[in-house]
Amino acid sequence: MSSDYPSVLDISLSGLSWEEWLERLAAAMPPDGYAKSLGSKHGAVYIAGKPTLLVSFEAFDTLSDTSTDAQPVGWQMAKALGWSHLCLTCTGRTWFREGRVYGFFDELIDDGFFEEFDQVIFYGAGPCGYAAAAYSVASPGARVLAIQPQATLDPRLTEWDDRFRRMRRLDFTTRYGYAPDMLDAADKAFILYDPEIEEDAMHAALFKRSNVTRFRMRFMGPRLDQGLIRMKVLLRLLAQMSADKLDILSLARLFRVRREDPPYLKSALARLEDGGRLYLTAQFCNHVLQNTPGPRFRRALRAAYERAEEQSVLMPERDFL
Repeated sequence: MSSDYPSVLDISLSGLSWEEWLERLAAAMPPDGYAKSLGSKHGAVYIAGKPTLLVSFEAFDTLSDTSTDAQPVGWQMAKALGWSHLCLTCTGRTWFREGRVYGFFDELIDDGFFEEFDQVIFYGAGPCGYAAAAYSVASPGARVLAIQPQATLDPRLTEWDDRFRRMRRLDFTTRYGYAPDMLDAADKAFILYDPEIEEDAMHAALFKRSNVTRFRMRFMGPRLDQGLIRMKVLLRLLAQMSADKLDILSLARLFRVRREDPPYLKSALARLEDGGRLYLTAQFCNHVLQNTPGPRFRRALRAAYERAEEQSVLMPERDFL
């Protein structure tokens, strides 16, 4: 495997269609890499580097949300640490439930591809988090980071999740099917989720294995992965996982950066306001305004005191009014 920095990592892929994106990558790949389609909705992109392999599952439709150049998230690790990277992409919501994808992983197993690496890490979020967990079985001993994954969409097990009713026609009963079972061969797996999203919390509860660590990240919303990227936490999570330093304590320490993240703070504030927690709203806004000037928090603080006066509710001192 080459240790040189591949120039393909610098190209911009924004504004391209799914087919153009794959064609552009295939033309730019060095000899020890490839970009190829796996049917009409899936593709695989491989860049060779150091003997740590990151296998990421990423939706083409959301690449521009996490990269201005529409590059896979895994390329950031390839740039920063020189890791090898295998990216499985999809167009549309497929959960990677397709025969060509099964066959691709079968070929990798038969060729001993994963055995060439000292370490293999699988990553994905949402439907891609499901795929990261499900296909990790192809590399026994791998580590897995799955953000808000579904365990399955089989209605016999998860009929309570009405978010993806149209996708229940996908077959989750055959190979690489039930994601929690596929983690049995993993060294370690980490499931991150927002417990305020009831369906995500219920899916996370199904990943009950001795090698699985579940971690709650409240008020991060339905795109937790984008929040972690925005707060510059995701790559640190992957790096600590690689160094075998990721655990509940280190996750909690990394998640402290949310205290300075305006979208997170606004989400937490909205929850306090919706619950009518006037005293806590005032305390929260006073604390935030010490370091983060923002009209949203000042307005909320003023409104909390006005409502408290109407209701004769005891409140903390007015620090920022």
